[in-house]
Amino acid sequence: MKSTKLGIVWDRLVSIADEMVTSLIRSSFSTLVRESGDLSCVLFDEQGRALAQGSFSQPSFTGTAPLTLGHMLAKFPPGALTAGDILITNDPWMGTGHLFDISVMMPIMRGGEIVGYAISVTHLPDIGGLGFGTVARDVYEEGHRIPIQKLAKAGSLNVDLLEIILENVRAKEMVRGDILAHVACLKRAESRVLELLGDYGMGRLSEAGDGIIDRTQAMIARRLDGIADFRAGSRMPVEGTDGDLMLEVSIEKRGREVSVDFAGTDGPVPRGINVPLCYTRAFTLFSFKCLLLPDVPNNQAFADFVTVTAPSDCLLNAQPPWPTGGRHIIGHFVTPLIFGALQEQFPDGVQADCGMLTQINCQGVARSGRRIATVVFASGGYGALSGHDGQAAVPGPGNMIGCSAEIVEQENEIVVLSKEILPDSGGAGRFQGGNGQRVMLMNDSGTELSISFLSARDRFPPRGFLDGQPGRPRGYRLEGQPISPKGRYAWPPGSVIETLEAGGGGIGSPADRDPQQIAADLASGRITDAFARMHYPGQWKRIRDPA
Repeated sequence: MKSTKLGIVWDRLVSIADEMVTSLIRSSFSTLVRESGDLSCVLFDEQGRALAQGSFSQPSFTGTAPLTLGHMLAKFPPGALTAGDILITNDPWMGTGHLFDISVMMPIMRGGEIVGYAISVTHLPDIGGLGFGTVARDVYEEGHRIPIQKLAKAGSLNVDLLEIILENVRAKEMVRGDILAHVACLKRAESRVLELLGDYGMGRLSEAGDGIIDRTQAMIARRLDGIADFRAGSRMPVEGTDGDLMLEVSIEKRGREVSVDFAGTDGPVPRGINVPLCYTRAFTLFSFKCLLLPDVPNNQAFADFVTVTAPSDCLLNAQPPWPTGGRHIIGHFVTPLIFGALQEQFPDGVQADCGMLTQINCQGVARSGRRIATVVFASGGYGALSGHDGQAAVPGPGNMIGCSAEIVEQENEIVVLSKEILPDSGGAGRFQGGNGQRVMLMNDSGTELSISFLSARDRFPPRGFLDGQPGRPRGYRLEGQPISPKGRYAWPPGSVIETLEAGGGGIGSPADRDPQQIAADLASGRITDAFARMHYPGQWKRIRDPA
C-alpha cells in the first residue's frame, strides 16, 4: 500500500476506534464508563494483530486486549465463528486481571470470511461476590467468573447467559445496560470497518496492517539503535494489607530487543491486591511506549520487541485462585518501578512518581430503593517530567476521569461537601510535582452504605527522580478518624469521609528551579511562603529581596 493511502487508512482506523469509544460512553448506564471513561476499544486485523486503539483508552485494557483475543480464538477458532457472534469473558487471567472488567469481542465478517476483529473493554458496576475491594481471600469470593462464552450467536443475544450474569449482581439494570452498550459499540465498529474496506478496495484489514506494523517497527528499531545496550534494575517497597511488600525489576536491552524480568518480587497475599501477569505486561508495554515513541499511535509493534517474565505465583504473576480485585493498587506501580530503573538511560523521558488514584466503592440502597453500586474517583498529583511540572489532581499511570460532583450526588445520594487543591503537596524539584487534593464526601442516602477503599501511597510517598523531592503521602479519615486505604467500612448516614490525596514527585534538583516560576507558584497559591523558604531557599531570598 502506498504511503499516502496507508496514512489515510491508519487515521481512519483510529477514527473508527474513537467512534467505538463514543458509542460506549453514550450507550452505557454506569458512571464508570459514561463519566469516568474506564474503558478501551481496540481494532485487530484478521491475523489477530492490534492495529488501532481509541485515542482515549485505559493503558491496562489496551495492553491486555491482544492476549484476550488470543485466548478467545483458542477456544473459538475462526472456523467456529459466524457473522453476528460476540464473545465475552471477565476471567482475570484471560482478560484484564480482575473479575470486574468484561472484554467483549466481535469478528468482523464479509462474505462469510473474517476480515478483522473488534474488542471493547469496560469496568462493570458490579459482578457479585463481596464487591469491588481488597478483602476477599480468594477469587471465588470476589464475584461471578464468566468463562469465554458467546454473548450473541449469529446475531441473537444469548439470553440464558445474560440471565445468569444478572442474577449474580446487585445493580441488574445498570449491568444489563453496560453489557448491551458493548453490543452497540461492536456493531458500529463492524459497519465502519466494512465501509473502510469498501472505500479503499481492500479485502481484509491485514492489507493495511502489514504497512502499519512494518512502519512502526522501523521507527522503534531506529529509536533502539540510538540507545546503547544496557542492564538496569530497581527495587521498590509498596504498602500491602498486612505489612510492606517488595517489587523488583531487571531490564536488559540488547540490540533491538528488550527483556523485563520481575524476579525478586514478593509472593502473593490472601487479599485482593495480587496481579496476574497480563496486567503486569500491559503496564510494562505502556512504560516503554511512553519512553520510546509516545506520539505514534499504538499497535501490535509495541508489544513485539518487549519480553516480560515474572516468577510463577509472585505478586506480579499471581495464579488462580489468588484474589485480584484491587490488582491496580499494586499493578500501577509497574510503571514507576520501570521508570526508576531507567533514570540513567532515559533522563529526559522518565516521569517522577504520581500520587495515583483513590477509588471508593460504594454499595447500598438509596432512599428511593434503588441499588447503589458505584465507584467514586479522586486523584493525587501528576509526577513531574523533564521540562514539565506535574498537573494537580491528575492520575497516572491509569487515566480514569474524576466524575463531576453533580453526577456523584445525583446518581448516588452522596454529597460532595468540598474539593480543593492541597498546596505544598507536590514534590519540589527543577520541575515540581503536581499537588494532590482534599475531597470531603457525606453519606446523604439516609441508610448505611458499605464502602471499600482501593489505593496506596499512604506510607511510601511518591518519589522524586534525578534529585527531585517526594510528594506528600495520602491519608483517609472517616468522621475525623484515620482509616486504611485498603479497608472496608460501614458508612453511617450523615457521616463524612475526607480524602487527602498524595502529591506527585519532582524532577531535578530544587536548586535549579527558575525563581520566576517559584514566584508564579507563590502568587497562584500552588505553594506557600513556608514551602518556598524550605525547599527553594536561595531562590526565595532573591524573590523576597531582589536587591
